Amino acid sequence: MSAGRSADGREVQIPLQQVAPSLATSLTVAPPITLPSHRPANLWPPSDPAGSQGVPAGFLPLHEGFRDHFVETPEPKYCCEVCRLVLCQPRQTECGHRFCQSCINSILSQSNPVCPADMEPLFKDKIFRDVCCHREIMALKVYCRSEPNGCQEQMSLHQIPDHLNVCPFFEVPCPLGKCKERMMRKDIPDHLNWKCKHRETTCEFCKTKMPLTELPKHKETVCPAFPVSCPNHCSFSSLPRSELSNHQHDCPKAQVSCQFLHYGCTFKGLNQEMRQHESTFAAEHLRLMANRNSLLENKVEDIKGEMMERYKVLPALSSRLSELENQNEELRDKNRQMEQKLTTMQKLMSSHSEKLLEVELELRSLRLLREEVEDLRGTLENVRTRLSALEQGGRTGTGSSSHTLAPLETQLNRHDDMLSVHEIRLADMDLRFQVLETASYNGTLIWKIRDYKRRKQEAVAAKTLSLYSQPFYTGYFGYKMCARVYLNGDGMGKGTHLSLFFVVMRGEYDLVTGWLLTQKHLGDAFKPDPNSSSFRRPAAEMNIASGCPLFVSQSVLETGSYIKDDTIFIKVTVDTSDLPDP
Repeated sequence: MSAGRSADGREVQIPLQQVAPSLATSLTVAPPITLPSHRPANLWPPSDPAGSQGVPAGFLPLHEGFRDHFVETPEPKYCCEVCRLVLCQPRQTECGHRFCQSCINSILSQSNPVCPADMEPLFKDKIFRDVCCHREIMALKVYCRSEPNGCQEQMSLHQIPDHLNVCPFFEVPCPLGKCKERMMRKDIPDHLNWKCKHRETTCEFCKTKMPLTELPKHKETVCPAFPVSCPNHCSFSSLPRSELSNHQHDCPKAQVSCQFLHYGCTFKGLNQEMRQHESTFAAEHLRLMANRNSLLENKVEDIKGEMMERYKVLPALSSRLSELENQNEELRDKNRQMEQKLTTMQKLMSSHSEKLLEVELELRSLRLLREEVEDLRGTLENVRTRLSALEQGGRTGTGSSSHTLAPLETQLNRHDDMLSVHEIRLADMDLRFQVLETASYNGTLIWKIRDYKRRKQEAVAAKTLSLYSQPFYTGYFGYKMCARVYLNGDGMGKGTHLSLFFVVMRGEYDLVTGWLLTQKHLGDAFKPDPNSSSFRRPAAEMNIASGCPLFVSQSVLETGSYIKDDTIFIKVTVDTSDLPDP
């Protein structure tokens, strides 16, 4: 968008899309130019109906109506009732009066708005756009908005944007962008050729092109062909800047150091004095070079000695490097083994996840069984209640009760049988769930025995002599085992000790070569005999128990701190390091 001026001097936003065709040969760069406006942005949104009528948004006044210079005085019907200017975006009220869009918006923003022409109340939903009036206003003849600059063109109001894009009298900024001057479009070539401070120019010395404002600095600092004087004030009063560096080496008045400076000569003087110095002090220069050469020879000998010492250390370093390489190789092997173990553990975790899913399924079925048992118990209670009622009726002499009582007794017996079956299934499911929940797969059993006193009394009374632990395994696919305990002892330890035995159970992998049994705080260990039937492949569900009849004295066990809350813990660990792979 660009900014022009109307006939009364008011600044108006207009689009500037192209340069006049007559000036195209003078301008090498002619993109759309955007100029800053001192007015606020256009108040009409892009979706305003004006856009649909082909009227550019920037062409409309920002406030009130059109201030253009009309060829003929517009009729009163085309004037706003508020600003008295030619209507811009005309809106008509319910009472028949017309207003500019910005003027009616200002009125509607007030509380209880009324029409200023007849003081009738106004309602926003009853105000409409007057398309016919807008079309007639756009067809009115006006003078060019650059009329103060000399343009005498006349056109319809809606033709102003197109005309201003080519009007030679319209004010535009410098097309180079950096210059802040404004000029009429027809004056652009003259401005670019002679007046613009940012126009392109050529350095007269190096022929480099650049903006005019940068030319002085270029000559003073970087131009390689710009003539400069010798800083030593020699006979060469002027020479190109690019040759100054080479001239310094040959300048007769330049201060230079003796070329034997690195050997110890400290003489400094002019170039013309340096030749006499070199011929006069030739012997001194040779002496300095000899001293320097002697120092270098001594330094070379020292370096040779140091290198010999390092060569002596080199075999040890080579040996150490070989050891480090071997260690590195071992670490790589261990790393590969660890990766393999990690892969195995991941597979094991996956298997455990599957096992856990099985446990959850078993638990769901267990819950269903419990619900069935509860239903059966409720049904049984109802049957018993009905049976009691029938028995009471029989006692009172009811004749038909004997015929009804028999089916009920049969039904009651059937329900008792079903309840017993479900209780057995429920107990079996509880046991299976407990085994799955507490199963161990790392060769270690943590066995928790509750109600120690009661179980001890049952063992003394010969009711329950021994207890079996839940099964545990050396690995997920390893050997199956359990522990057996005699709380009142067995064999040599009967009545005096707690006897603990180890039992090999039938499993898929049954080759066993060595076992280790321990207990925390109090313990014992034994090496099994491979020829013993206790450690052969089980032919039945489990082998004969083998272990420690004198595992721990009952007096020590019951007087120490090994029984807490009438509960003891027994830990059994199987050493699988010597076991063959299943």
